[in-house]
Amino acid sequence: MSKRVTVLMGGFSAEREVSLRSGAAVVAALGQAGYAASAIDVERDVARLVGAISASRPDIVFNALHGRFGEDGRVQGMLDIMGIPYTHSGMLASALAMDKPAAKRLFADAGIPVPEGRVVGRAEAAAGDVLPRPYVLKPLNEGSSVGVHIVRAGDNANPLAGDDWPYGDQVLAERFIPGREITVAVMGDRALGATEITSNRGFYDYTAKYAPGGSRHLVPAPLAKHDYAEALRLAVLAHQTLGCRGVTRADLRFDDTKVPGRFYLLEVNTQPGMTDVSLVPELAVHAGIGFPQLCAWMVENARCDA
Repeated sequence: MSKRVTVLMGGFSAEREVSLRSGAAVVAALGQAGYAASAIDVERDVARLVGAISASRPDIVFNALHGRFGEDGRVQGMLDIMGIPYTHSGMLASALAMDKPAAKRLFADAGIPVPEGRVVGRAEAAAGDVLPRPYVLKPLNEGSSVGVHIVRAGDNANPLAGDDWPYGDQVLAERFIPGREITVAVMGDRALGATEITSNRGFYDYTAKYAPGGSRHLVPAPLAKHDYAEALRLAVLAHQTLGCRGVTRADLRFDDTKVPGRFYLLEVNTQPGMTDVSLVPELAVHAGIGFPQLCAWMVENARCDA
């Protein structure tokens, strides 16, 4: 009898639409791999969600949620209490990865280069420059570049001056790292490879990530051999530093404006996009792992901390 897999998707974060696409792709892939897969569109009703999961009688939960509440340890903790194995990282690693300032401190302690920066109040950031330009302002706990702004020399408008900042009263300000956008997929204890991402928008923001033609993926990343190996090493180290499991994606900047170039880790995504054209599945294919095979590996390596 095939294993029953319940796929959690949708949710109520800023990344709901991306999660719906990931979930639908995962359900189809798991069906191809021989699993009995069904989906739950997660609403903001914990009792209803627990009831729906229980009613589906899953052997495994495939967590295809993105963003807050699905990626930050809360759903993971609920599944731990229910005693149901689930894909991706556990509660603590998920919470740490989503808390950008906490993750940065751990990365720095592990010897992983991160952009210099500090947490500031929204009012301070709205009143004027909090770092020398160019610098980046981002929410403390959102994914997919949601709410991220670059403040460049010559910019007149302050991105936090209006009323359209729904991400809390604190902001992470970081030095802008020039150079190239590199992302690395990690599967278990090994890196699958690195991709360079280019965008005509000049910044790999939410639109560049998900709009048709918004970005171009260079697989494998055209880096010198030693630089490529260093990107993979840093991604695996970051994965291990947070205590992640399953599949993650590390986003880095490679500052090649100086010699030698230097990598800076921006973040680790514990719930990367899971459509068949997303970055991690794309790197898996490059490593010889098809999308159904990747999803099956994630199911077979699922667990909980009951």
